[in-house]
Amino acid sequence: MYAHDEVRGWGAQGPSDDVIDAASVLLRMLADPTRMRILWLLGQREYDVATLAEDLQTARPAISQHLAKLKLAGLVQSSKDGRRSVYSLRGLHLHELLTEVFSAADHQANALPDHRYNASMSPGRGRAG
Repeated sequence: MYAHDEVRGWGAQGPSDDVIDAASVLLRMLADPTRMRILWLLGQREYDVATLAEDLQTARPAISQHLAKLKLAGLVQSSKDGRRSVYSLRGLHLHELLTEVFSAADHQANALPDHRYNASMSPGRGRAG
């Protein structure tokens, strides 16, 4: 168990309904492949819309719409660099979540063996192998 889990009192019953709802919104934002690619790139460095569109070979308006949704959901932030807006990922938790999701997908897609999880161990420490 992580230290913040004890402070928040999550324990066996899990987080509050508000936290569950926020997690649901976050996961819905991750359900789109283009948004996942955008978030992954933003986890590496800051990007403007034009560079994201070029790197993802996607139209600028589509990238702008995805960024607006991600910003509204609180997953990305923007700042001004002259006349252009530059976007970045908000926080380390999201980058770590993406890394875990992609790792799990890689295991599934490439038939790699699963890591063992012992449910009797505290969350966050139950990984082995």
